[in-house]
Amino acid sequence: MTCRCPLRAMLALPLLILTGCATQQAAQSDLDAAWAGVGLPGTHTGKDAATPNAGHIVSAGIAQTYPEAAVATLLPGGVHDPKGWSRDIMTAFTALQIPTTKENLCAAIAVIAQESSFQAEPVVAGLPRIIQAELERRRDQFHVPNAVMDAALTVKSPNGQTYRERIQKLRTENDLNRLYGDMISELPLGKTLLGNRNPVKTGGPMQVSVAFAEQKFKTASYPYSDPRSLREEVFSRRGGLYFGIAYLLDYPAAYDHMLYRFADYNAGHYASRNAGLQRAIGGLSGQRLSLDGDLLRYEGDKPAGTESETLNAVLSIKDLLGLSEDAIRDDLAREKTPELEGTLTWQRIAELSKARGKTPPRPQLPEIKLISPKITSGLTTAGFARKVEARFGQCLGHSSN
Repeated sequence: MTCRCPLRAMLALPLLILTGCATQQAAQSDLDAAWAGVGLPGTHTGKDAATPNAGHIVSAGIAQTYPEAAVATLLPGGVHDPKGWSRDIMTAFTALQIPTTKENLCAAIAVIAQESSFQAEPVVAGLPRIIQAELERRRDQFHVPNAVMDAALTVKSPNGQTYRERIQKLRTENDLNRLYGDMISELPLGKTLLGNRNPVKTGGPMQVSVAFAEQKFKTASYPYSDPRSLREEVFSRRGGLYFGIAYLLDYPAAYDHMLYRFADYNAGHYASRNAGLQRAIGGLSGQRLSLDGDLLRYEGDKPAGTESETLNAVLSIKDLLGLSEDAIRDDLAREKTPELEGTLTWQRIAELSKARGKTPPRPQLPEIKLISPKITSGLTTAGFARKVEARFGQCLGHSSN
């Protein structure tokens, strides 16, 4: 993605107007008790065992793992319902078969703290203002008369409040999600015109992508037997943690530090690895490349017909690599998988870099400026990753004895 931070608070109401639908933590004694009689289980050697340096997901030898009652000791101070958070975190780790080592648990805890400060439904500061500004922008863009706008906002919604009143009371993304759902189900032609276009793309305590949750739900065993709609699960604490932890930890990546997983969490899987490859390509080609982790251009989920600057840079040295254009294209198309590192393109770039005294491919924090109505501080993917890493370090510093 060019911008890895989705526009989480975009408003769909202007589309309604244009379609003519305006009418309608635990004490030390608790920790000691939790550890009493707890043995050290054998190392998990599941699906990622064959991947070297798999980012602490698979530990070498016997790793100390935490029981549920001890997880609460790693949480930041002041967390409401620490036992509930610990239970839901542990349920996710167990269902995903991820070892509950201190590093893995602290990685998840750090992301939760960064994304929501341990609020199941994090409050978005100034959400009504953001929505109103977007509404006015859409109104001006499509030349909607003020009278039509006012009429739409004064329509009563299913909860008895007008849409204007609901906008003024918006606090969380789930509030906006529910508002949008009412538009689809209650307004004329709502399903036809607005269905599958919900602007709320992420949610829950880890701000995980709804699209990822939909994909993961099809391929993994969800630990809860009574799931609501998948969208509602993402916005819940239990579902948000399950899908968020899955996105953070449940993929093989040859990283020797969690920092790069934190960057990937914001920028997309393998963005840090790919940015490192871009840096190596730039060193060999003499071209200054954007280190954004995108090797190809995309239209939706498929490579676009237009070449990316990274592809063009690799093609400019294809003779040095001894590879055909088709081979290079096929290899770079694996950029979102672990297989990229086994391709000839990767290997030849690594070999040529070493032979010429250049830096070979190695993880690199992506250089991406995050754009969203909610972000006003100029945050970048690298900045996000370092903020999470600081929280990770604080968690690791908590005593487990």
